[in-house]
Amino acid sequence: MNKTKPFEVIAERFQISKESAKFFLGRVQKSFKTEKPPHQLILDFMNEKIFESLPKPYQIAKMMNESGVWVYPLNAEPPEPVDDTA
Repeated sequence: MNKTKPFEVIAERFQISKESAKFFLGRVQKSFKTEKPPHQLILDFMNEKIFESLPKPYQIAKMMNESGVWVYPLNAEPPEPVDDTA
């Protein structure tokens, strides 16, 4: 029986570290106010979509919410980081 974890699948698919994939899944979960979707549900949802690169965690949470996959309330979208080095 294959015991590949969701973060391992995301790490392989998007060519990121396993730690980054775990962080990504955690950020998707934290996008919701109360009930947090399981990692496997997030992975299943992402597998139904075609992404050229890893989307932002909030985008995934918003898409899951709007499509009815996980209908719990969302937190406010985090602000974009500002690069003031220019």
